Amino acid sequence: MIAVVRRISVPYATPPADLIPVVDAPPPPSVSMAPGGRYLALLHYAAHPEIAMLARPYLPLAGLRIDQRLRARRRLRRAGRLSLMRVADGHEYFPGLPEGAHAGFPVWAADGRRFAFTVDRPDGVGLWTGDAETGEVAELPGLSICDVLGGEPASGGGTVRWSRDGRSLLVLACPPGSPVLPEPAAEPQLEETEGKRSQLATYQDLLRTSADEDRFEILATSVPCRVDPASGERTELGPPGLYYTLHDSPDGTQLLLQRLRRPFSFRVPWVWFARCTEVWDGDGRPRAVIADQPVSDEVPRQGVPVGPRLVGWEERAPASLAWVEALDGGDPVAPAEFRDRVFQLSGPFDQAPQQLFDVRHRCLGWYDLDAPGQVLMIEHDRDRRWVTTWWCDLNAPRESRAVFDRSVDDAYGDPGSPLRATNPDGSQTVLADGTAIYLRGDGATPAGKRPFLDRFDLATGTATRLHESPQGTVEHVLGFTSASRDEVVLWHESPAEPPNLVVAGLGGSGSRPLTRWPDPHPQLSRVTKRLFAHDRGDGVTLSGMLYLPPGHDPAVHGRLPLVIWAYPYDFGGADTAGQIRADSFEFTRVTALGPVVFTLRGYAVLADATMPVIGDPETMNDTYLEQVTGAALAHIRALDEAGIIDPARVAVGGHSYGAFMTANLLAHTTAFAAGIARSGAYNRTLTPFGFQTERRSYWEAPSVYDQVSPFRFADRIAAPLLLIHGEQDGNSGTFPIQSERLFQAIRGNGGTARLVMLPHEGHGYLARESVMHVLAEQIEWLQRWLGPGAQSSAAGELVSAPSAPR
Repeated sequence: MIAVVRRISVPYATPPADLIPVVDAPPPPSVSMAPGGRYLALLHYAAHPEIAMLARPYLPLAGLRIDQRLRARRRLRRAGRLSLMRVADGHEYFPGLPEGAHAGFPVWAADGRRFAFTVDRPDGVGLWTGDAETGEVAELPGLSICDVLGGEPASGGGTVRWSRDGRSLLVLACPPGSPVLPEPAAEPQLEETEGKRSQLATYQDLLRTSADEDRFEILATSVPCRVDPASGERTELGPPGLYYTLHDSPDGTQLLLQRLRRPFSFRVPWVWFARCTEVWDGDGRPRAVIADQPVSDEVPRQGVPVGPRLVGWEERAPASLAWVEALDGGDPVAPAEFRDRVFQLSGPFDQAPQQLFDVRHRCLGWYDLDAPGQVLMIEHDRDRRWVTTWWCDLNAPRESRAVFDRSVDDAYGDPGSPLRATNPDGSQTVLADGTAIYLRGDGATPAGKRPFLDRFDLATGTATRLHESPQGTVEHVLGFTSASRDEVVLWHESPAEPPNLVVAGLGGSGSRPLTRWPDPHPQLSRVTKRLFAHDRGDGVTLSGMLYLPPGHDPAVHGRLPLVIWAYPYDFGGADTAGQIRADSFEFTRVTALGPVVFTLRGYAVLADATMPVIGDPETMNDTYLEQVTGAALAHIRALDEAGIIDPARVAVGGHSYGAFMTANLLAHTTAFAAGIARSGAYNRTLTPFGFQTERRSYWEAPSVYDQVSPFRFADRIAAPLLLIHGEQDGNSGTFPIQSERLFQAIRGNGGTARLVMLPHEGHGYLARESVMHVLAEQIEWLQRWLGPGAQSSAAGELVSAPSAPR
């Protein structure tokens, strides 16, 4: 055996030249449909930003990563161009923006013509407005947006909104001047606890010092303003504060604001800090305090905070708020006949809130219907893994009626989600014709997904199918093109057709293309795929998308080495675990980080291979190992029996929870010649208050945490394991140390592993240099251990880290 032990920094690697187009192929643009359906806005992104963009300094504060220069959240994607499209004739035009501008997602006014969007400047985030009919855009002068807490408009945050009447913009603006941030002192840092039960996730990027608190407060402070969209003239509505919501009532006379206040917390991210929910009048005069909540650092595991939550305007009332409060202390395991209570408070907000009705299980939220006081409320039964949709009249709650009632795991029975609309008066409701609403869903079937649009009558419970993806294609309905609702815009694709937009008449009245986006990699699109389903051996159906190299016929060309790529999911029963959730009819897009690219190097790939973990939600992880190993072996056996793969040359890989699975499979089976584990967690004692859907703490189920931790069995990992991790992984639980310690454990026990740490990368990998390096590493690893003349797995170990701007 040759022992190799070294840690080095290396230049970024590149994959073979024929795969560079895979890395650089631009994704299709993101699409936003204007109210009324006359216009579309398209945001065109670069495939990957340069590493220099990710290397820009940021401050990790309160669970956020803040770009100090922009007074904004750290930018991770490069938006290239913003375009507008007229649906009537497909005419596309590009507004005049500065060269290289990073544009945010548009926010439409209720008239369906005007829109607002942000553009990053060197010194901050500017606000622009545009007119889709003329194509003209202009920056509002002297205004900088603070999107630290409210988030970009693209995320639906509260940073920028149109007023209901469309006459103004409600904005969280930066205070004037350039703030000076205090530097942290070099001094001991202390934490103390006494009697507090804080059993929350292992969050990252939290506040750590008093200087952190001051810096967070300075950077997150904004001023609520009303801005004229034509002139940019602004009126300050209140004093500077830590605002994250600014939303006017349907009649425009009141404002709902939510803001943080001290004390902050070193234990939880900003969303759980002490916070206030208030009502002001339209001119900024305080009217009522709806909630004044302390730091929520003792929320029970998988629970909710006490006090008002889900506070929002009733969309068909002039100025009335509704919200929910927990009756069980927010604890999902506390005995309680009812877990939530719904409250209502109407203007002038000088009375006590009215108790409307109690909810037996947890309320997840609601959709406002077009009829005043009526909502579709979503209730979740945690114990049964069940979700019920209720048709409720807030003014007559005793008449509530269940319209959908199903297991959360039941993909085949999913009725879809309501189509929502911004009405001409600025209200936002479920699109409806009387008691009939419109539902769009993924349409999971035993043959694959066939997205659909239904017209569903709440009164009769009958559904009428208006559109269903034709066999062999995927067509997602984006929305109606007019009030007549006889024509829709579709996102259309098939295994051989790249995504494009199509206008289609309902009822088979014809269609016409809106876009002609080309195949991003025509030279690579001869990869074949098919749904592969079989039995786990115990009656549970397993499935995955099987991809083969271009032109390969196993009967003619022989068996192939195999890469299984998977991510386990939990299910309450075998019937739903075996349902097909694969995207059988989507375009075969080859990407740098997806496994399909391996087919271009001669491997069969079983992507999205199901690894179901089935059982009682409280104890299902007791049999996690038996179930994932059983599924993995069943996949190999079925593909071997089909004559497709060489069972002696099989690799397994996955990202995040899939990486956790990969390491476990290598530790507890001998079926794999190699593994690839990206951004995983391998020692569950480091996530002691739950992981994924595990409901117990380490101290309640120590043997389970021990048995499912591949770190514990590193001495049994004999197959070579490629570990990849972003150095700045901010995901809860997957600290970079997880990969570093597993690598050290394998090395200490004489195993074979390679560790790649990617500078400036988080949980997923974004920069062009990074994804090229990952692709090169993965291809070399598979070739080394599965290719012709593969090495013995006793070849030693290597740690590598690409060099990058620091």
